[in-house]
Amino acid sequence: MFVELVPLLKDRALLITIASIDGRLKVNLIPARVKEGEEQALTTPLSFTGSAEELDAELGSHLATYVQSHMELRNTLAEAKAEMDAAAKAVRQRVKATHQASKPELPAEKKDESAASAPLAGESTPSLFAGQQNADATTETSEEEGRIQTP
Repeated sequence: MFVELVPLLKDRALLITIASIDGRLKVNLIPARVKEGEEQALTTPLSFTGSAEELDAELGSHLATYVQSHMELRNTLAEAKAEMDAAAKAVRQRVKATHQASKPELPAEKKDESAASAPLAGESTPSLFAGQQNADATTETSEEEGRIQTP
C-alpha cells in the first residue's frame, strides 16, 4: 500500500484516516495543498469502504491507479500552464513589435530642419495680407506729406 503512495508523497503530504463503520473499514486519503491557488483537482480526496480482507486485496491497485492519475493531471496542468505562459509572452512581444513599428522615428536631419525652420524670437510669421498692409502704409505716408500742417 505505501509503495504505491511514494510518488505522490514526493510532492505533497497525504492525510490518511481509517474508521470502522458497522464492521466495515472506511479509508480516506486527502492530499494536502502545496500552495495557495493550486488547482483544486490536485487535492481531491479519495475514499474506500470495504472489509479488511477486501481492502488488503484491492487497496494497493486502487492507490496505484489514483497516484498515476494524480501525477498525469499534475503534468498536464504544468504543460498547459507552460503553453499559456509561452503564448502570452509571444502575444506581448507581437504587441510590442507592432507598437514600435507604428511609431516611426524621424531621422536626425529632419529633426534639425524642423528646428531651423521654426521662427526665432522676435521674428513674426508673415501674413497673407502683408503686401496689402505695406501698400496702405505707403499711401498714408504720402498723404501726410502732402498736407500742410497749420500751427
